[in-house]
Amino acid sequence: MTAQRACAVSELEQDTPLRVVLDGVPIAVVLDSDGEIHAIGDTCTHGDISLSEGFVEGKTLECWAHGSAFSLDTGKPLNLPAYEPVPVYVVQIDGDDLLIDPQLTKDVPVA
Repeated sequence: MTAQRACAVSELEQDTPLRVVLDGVPIAVVLDSDGEIHAIGDTCTHGDISLSEGFVEGKTLECWAHGSAFSLDTGKPLNLPAYEPVPVYVVQIDGDDLLIDPQLTKDVPVA
């Protein structure tokens, strides 16, 4: 599989998650306050809720339903009730196109 166009970079609003679906895989794309673009799995591992409907604070995306916050860098939950991480996807930029391969996740350290 190769990277696919997820959206235009210019479509992203700072600290406002954008939901994209690539090959049936829901992904939350976030332009954080530092200008870095992140792509993580859009489904909360606690309650099957869309994370892109949640709240961005710093380098975290919080599920609106039960308050679990996930690291945008690692996908790991930072508080309960979620305890399983979400996948983190490799992001590429080509001009104004944001590209993501929904089958290619980042290797994130376990510790």
